[in-house]
Amino acid sequence: MTTTQPVTDKLESSIELLIDGASCGSCVKKIESAIQQVEGVEKAEMNFAQRTVSVSGTSNTDALIFAVEKAGYNATLSLAENEEQALSEKEAADWAYYKKLIRDMILALSLGVPLMLYGLITGEMSVNSTQEQIAWFVVGILTLLVMVFSGKHFYLGAWQSFKNHSANMDTLIALGTGTAWLYSMVVVFAPEAVPTMARHVYFEATAMIIGLINLGLAMELKARGRTSDAIKRLIGLQPKTARVVRDGQEIDIAIDLVRFNDIVRVRPGEKISVDGKVTEGHTAIDESMLTGEPMPVEKTVGNEVVAGTINKTGSILFRATRVGKNTSLAHIIKMVKQAQNSKPPIGRLADAISAYFVPVIMIIAVISALVWLNFGPHPAIAYALVTATTVLIIACPCALGLATPMSVMVGIGKAAEAGVLIRNGEALQTASKITAMVLDKTGTITLGAPKVTDILVTDSMLAKGLNETTILQLAATLEHGSEHPLAMAIMEATNEKDIEAGKTHNFKASHFKAIIGHGVQAEIDGKTLLFGNEKLMRSNNIDLANFVEKAQQLAADAKTPMYLSIDHQLAAIIAVADPIKDDSIAAIKRLQNNGMRVIMLTGDNRATAKAVANKVGITEFFAEVLPEEKSAKVQELQAQGEIVGMTGDGINDAPALAVANVGFAIGTGTDVAIESSDITLMRGSLHGIADAIAISKATLRNIKQNLFGAFIYNVAGVPIAAGVLFPLFGVLLNPVIAGAAMAFSSVTVVTNANRLRFFKADEH
Repeated sequence: MTTTQPVTDKLESSIELLIDGASCGSCVKKIESAIQQVEGVEKAEMNFAQRTVSVSGTSNTDALIFAVEKAGYNATLSLAENEEQALSEKEAADWAYYKKLIRDMILALSLGVPLMLYGLITGEMSVNSTQEQIAWFVVGILTLLVMVFSGKHFYLGAWQSFKNHSANMDTLIALGTGTAWLYSMVVVFAPEAVPTMARHVYFEATAMIIGLINLGLAMELKARGRTSDAIKRLIGLQPKTARVVRDGQEIDIAIDLVRFNDIVRVRPGEKISVDGKVTEGHTAIDESMLTGEPMPVEKTVGNEVVAGTINKTGSILFRATRVGKNTSLAHIIKMVKQAQNSKPPIGRLADAISAYFVPVIMIIAVISALVWLNFGPHPAIAYALVTATTVLIIACPCALGLATPMSVMVGIGKAAEAGVLIRNGEALQTASKITAMVLDKTGTITLGAPKVTDILVTDSMLAKGLNETTILQLAATLEHGSEHPLAMAIMEATNEKDIEAGKTHNFKASHFKAIIGHGVQAEIDGKTLLFGNEKLMRSNNIDLANFVEKAQQLAADAKTPMYLSIDHQLAAIIAVADPIKDDSIAAIKRLQNNGMRVIMLTGDNRATAKAVANKVGITEFFAEVLPEEKSAKVQELQAQGEIVGMTGDGINDAPALAVANVGFAIGTGTDVAIESSDITLMRGSLHGIADAIAISKATLRNIKQNLFGAFIYNVAGVPIAAGVLFPLFGVLLNPVIAGAAMAFSSVTVVTNANRLRFFKADEH
């Protein structure tokens, strides 16, 4: 134990401490409070399920450890340089602690089980002769050795809590087992001082309780280990090495040695090592491990690649843009860990109860003992001892402290596996209560990238030998170099059809003129071309004939028609639309089937908005909405009593995402939108919303089950331990049974939380 406070370098930003000795929910508050009192600490959050504390700020590292030790616990600094090392370090520490608990359990039960069997078989565990005094004295010494070696951590923890004027689970165990042993030794040394009927020893109870609680802690630790599976899988996505090009040679180096702007080679079947931008080659990359989407994504020069994804076909070179802890994968792992560490509001209730629970139980134990001493049958002192010990043992709030963090860890890990990143526990809980879901249109319901959908060529142009390909090539020649979204759609269509603007027929545009708000004008091969909207055609007296009706039909289908004329004669209509995502209709239907009010907000015109809303089955929509008006619409819905979820992908959605009860960002959208949101949908699919809500509801349901089980266990167990059933049925709970029940209640909570690992969100 540290007795002086050493001075070392100050920590910067954030560190992680590994905690040993924390055994119940009330420990969390004590440890966090102790650390927060250290100068320079900005924030301290303990993950009770993992027994770690994340500390941010500037402070002396040893001062933090000293503060934890002063509070009655042990702490060590995590020296891991990356998430994999941190996990390995934690697993090694857990394994060492697990082996110690098993050793302690074996030692305690090696004494306790034979004693209990002897008592059951003979029924004689009393002191009535000198020989029995000697025999039980030896047993008492052996029990003391069990207490020293197997139960030492309970008594040290209780002593530290006492020095800090507080109480925890260790206090209850130490008082219960210590009282049983002391009473038994009084019986051994001075049996005449105790009534004949009360000359019973409880050495087996002390040994059995210590053994069973150590067994329960070991089983809990073993079960807890499975909750890190999501983190393990995410870490496992990143390769150990990368092939970089340096000095004209390709060499394999450790992933930690890859530097910003390094050129990295990835061959077919290999994992992308860091984030980057393709500089050479063409391939298809499987991004399903991060996004959940099964189809490989085509990548060529200029496209971004993400660490952890798998290169399927071609060999590519890419320039490293984000390395180490800055990669998207590292950011995802960090987000998942932070979310697992956070507490939903329902969890804070358990923490608050745990803080007052232990002192209340100690008072109940004293009162029950006094009642038995004054009103109990002969020998009253024996009954008082048994009831007080049993109350202390059975009331340990281990299960209560585990109820929330275990479910949160598994639930958020499960969401991460489905491509849904939940930032914190509060968002996890609130998502289950959403009554109205507001959806942005462009990039959320739709792809966000306009595409050419229709090319209608006039009969007169067909007669002249102009077909769809030629028309598209002419349009691309006119729009070549433009960054307008509609122009980009034209260029994308030519790429898909392997048409090169200005080359297929040696077309070359001259006398180019942009007409703002209308379109463009140019000369190609001595012919005057106009390309733009209906206003452009009308202002140049172009006869549109029956193509106006066709254009209106296209507009009704949420398509934007653009007219092309050659030498003042209508040549074609090219329609461009922002296609609806393949799964948007099914996802919206899924939300509506779950009783949710779905509303669409868009800055687009009303006709297009109406067409899209009709296609996807949305009855409520608001069109021509400015960015600042989006947040106002969300607030209007909140004023109506709705719990509002907002989903968007762009900078214009950020204010609405921030003001909503829960903000959902499309993972393929802007960083600003993602940072403003509570939940990120990595897949870019609206099914992610339904998955997130389903997982949220399942996790909250699991937490409530755990809390109910823990509360009922204590509420029902304490009165029985105090002896309320004795007057009616003559039943008095044995302290050994109480110890076993207390230990296994924690295991039950952990096991129930792990059931979430088998939850299938897509079925809800």
